[in-house]
Amino acid sequence: MIFAENLSKQFDDILAVDHIHLNVGAGKVLVLLGPNGAGKTTTVRMLTSVLRPTTGTARVAGYDVVREASHVRASVGVLTEHHGLYGRMNAREYLRFYGSLYNLSDKLIADRTSELLTTFGLAFAASKRLGEYSKGMRQKLALVRAMLHDPPVLLLDEPTSAMDPESAKTVRDAIKNLKASHRTILLCTHNLAEAEQLADQIAIIRLGKIIYQGETTRLKRELLGSPVYEARFSGNLNGYSPNLPDGVKILTRGEKSLQFMVEDPETTNPLLMSDMVNAGLQIVSFHEMTRSLEQAYLEAISRDREEIHA
Repeated sequence: MIFAENLSKQFDDILAVDHIHLNVGAGKVLVLLGPNGAGKTTTVRMLTSVLRPTTGTARVAGYDVVREASHVRASVGVLTEHHGLYGRMNAREYLRFYGSLYNLSDKLIADRTSELLTTFGLAFAASKRLGEYSKGMRQKLALVRAMLHDPPVLLLDEPTSAMDPESAKTVRDAIKNLKASHRTILLCTHNLAEAEQLADQIAIIRLGKIIYQGETTRLKRELLGSPVYEARFSGNLNGYSPNLPDGVKILTRGEKSLQFMVEDPETTNPLLMSDMVNAGLQIVSFHEMTRSLEQAYLEAISRDREEIHA
């Protein structure tokens, strides 16, 4: 549904996007991460046929972003950083105007408007002028506009920024429902906890290049090493020294705890626990230590920075 090969964009002497590759299937969420100015917005603009690529090719919903630009624009819903809301209109007028641009029937516009305003908790403000909306309400209405024509592909830039926790959860739930209905979503965000909840794939972009790409679990393993497990006990270890299987390394040892780096948890963790039980230790817990996407992201940026300056 989103495919890009060697996609680049040059502005005079600045290479804003540098030969990137993307491949996102139906019902998948790709989260594009990177510092400000990394090339995320330029990438989205090329994928929505707003900017013409300098080199490379891209197809969205099966359409070429250059040769079939009008079909691409009809097939995507876009939430941009700057929403372009018309402050003198109310929500129904605004959505009626946008629905007409997509050649939707009056009935379909009315039905979709009622459904989406209710879903996002804006029905109570449907007759209010948009100039009276709070920042979070404007963000939600811009998302409603992006979804109005029921597009198969959504490209969302910071969809939950400026929202209270309840509203942000409503938007995340909506994204999960869209994914379940085989919509394809490209999401740009600085909220890494949110990215970890929603992403099927992560792409980290810096200085116009994608420096890491793949599933979240694989990225963490590549960037942070094998998973780490902690065992906690009801009493002191009293000199206990575990019989370590191959691929297991002790990282830290406390009075009542041990932390291990484990290459193959499914094979070696049962052996470790059996060894502890046989040694007479009372296990209170044995669990994988949480390693966040934020840790992996910061490691990726640090490594890339070091490589450039090496």
